[in-house]
Amino acid sequence: MAEIALHASNISKFFYDPVKIPVLKDISKDVTKGEFVSIVGKSGCGKSTLLYVLSTMDTDYTGELNINGTKVTGKSLNDLARIRNSSIGFVFQFHYLLPDFTCLKNVMIPALRLGKLSYKEVEEKAYEKLKMFGVEEQALKKANKLSGGQQQRVAIARALINDPAIIMGDEPTGNLDSKNTGIVFDLFQKLSKEFGQTIITVTHDEDFANRSDRIIEMTDGEVSNHGK
Repeated sequence: MAEIALHASNISKFFYDPVKIPVLKDISKDVTKGEFVSIVGKSGCGKSTLLYVLSTMDTDYTGELNINGTKVTGKSLNDLARIRNSSIGFVFQFHYLLPDFTCLKNVMIPALRLGKLSYKEVEEKAYEKLKMFGVEEQALKKANKLSGGQQQRVAIARALINDPAIIMGDEPTGNLDSKNTGIVFDLFQKLSKEFGQTIITVTHDEDFANRSDRIIEMTDGEVSNHGK
């Protein structure tokens, strides 16, 4: 039986400005370890809101969320910050690399913050991740000197530095051309198939979504019966 990486039960969320509006409506979903899932839907359907709830960055919801068998609903903000740093890797539409830091240092930052390894061990691990994505030669360059595709590969390396249970992506290819989108997709697929990495992405890119393992389609805050 497949191991559950993420379990969401009866997740609902409301906005209250100016009146009470349901944004997420009683969503229950499991994502198994090593699964590559794409969340799709029209703008405003709630897919990014759902991702931020699943990532523990948004705690204003009802229902229950479990990550790697641990109930995270109701935990303190400090506990959630620790869980995010150790168990979740983030890849956004914009890479959010620190421009004046080298690529190597950017990748190292989450592991240095976690504090489980020595500086030397973190540095070696960061080089390994950069090598995995073919950007090790850029390691000592400042992040702002790289192309957009290279920057996003460095951002994925950074997301992996703490060996997270789940990588979550919010439009991770939204700023990339078709060639680099293909490269990033292939990297995600390799992580899923060869390394058992669980990946959950929000995307507008139909080709990207159709090539992932499963599509969760959202309409007006609900998960529809479409998808795969």
